[in-house]
Amino acid sequence: MEVYIPSFRYEESDLERGYTVFKIEVLMNGRKHFVEKRYSEFHALHKKLKKCIKTPEIPSKHVRNWVPKVLEQRRQGLETYLQAVILENEELPKLFLDFLNVRHLPSLPKTESYGSFDETESEESSKLSHQPVLLFLRDPYVLPAASDFPNVVIEGVLHGIFYPHLQPR
Repeated sequence: MEVYIPSFRYEESDLERGYTVFKIEVLMNGRKHFVEKRYSEFHALHKKLKKCIKTPEIPSKHVRNWVPKVLEQRRQGLETYLQAVILENEELPKLFLDFLNVRHLPSLPKTESYGSFDETESEESSKLSHQPVLLFLRDPYVLPAASDFPNVVIEGVLHGIFYPHLQPR
């Protein structure tokens, strides 16, 4: 999983003072989505995470002036914070995944890169993971014939997998 905070924007509201919204880019399993969070949501996450995992420092809650340079420093600090949580923890807590709107996949490691034999290989191809597409409970070639009629579905699937070049065009 990779996270970045590419941008932020100032949001004005009639009900409360204006506030800054940070746009979080989440890359996971080759897919990208965005989540928008206020600093107060980061701070609430930090307080909860401190109870269950080792957490890095979070940028200061109080900022005296709302000039773009200061907000850019806060953006960088929050991005570093999220990246450090991911790097420093083998398993990511459910509340961290919820914060990033990531589905919970308990068997999924936090990073999908298993390395590569060829260092010149692109980063995308080194992140591929293989998952079973087809599963037989028993070997279909060894199954005893229940009747004299062949199982057309199993025969068709096996023929399509093992002899795709013989498919009609």
